[in-house]
Amino acid sequence: MGIIIRLVITAVSLWIATLVIDGIQLTTDSVPGKVGALVAVAVIFGIVNAVLRPIIKTIGCGLYVLTLGLISVVVNGLLFLLTSWIAGRLDVPFHVEDFWPSAVLGALLVGIVSWVLNMLVPDGDD
Repeated sequence: MGIIIRLVITAVSLWIATLVIDGIQLTTDSVPGKVGALVAVAVIFGIVNAVLRPIIKTIGCGLYVLTLGLISVVVNGLLFLLTSWIAGRLDVPFHVEDFWPSAVLGALLVGIVSWVLNMLVPDGDD
């Protein structure tokens, strides 16, 4: 049940990012199409982060230490762009225009909103 709640929270975070940031678009008009696209992008985003983030952190450990963790902003933006590219390949109507400011700010916003919502919503792992 916890994974479904996290998936919904990520989808809501992505939806808020499409509303707030101009360079992030969800190019479908129907409500069921938007919900399906957001859930699909949330799944893609989760898989990309689960697979690539540990590898990048391990390989780039020196850069994380050297920049006091600020490189993670760049890494998050690039993973967000990769999510958009994969979504485009799978014909999901979600697109991020460019790295700066769309992908970086989008990744930051999705991260912050997801963190806040995860703090507010219990996931059943008490």
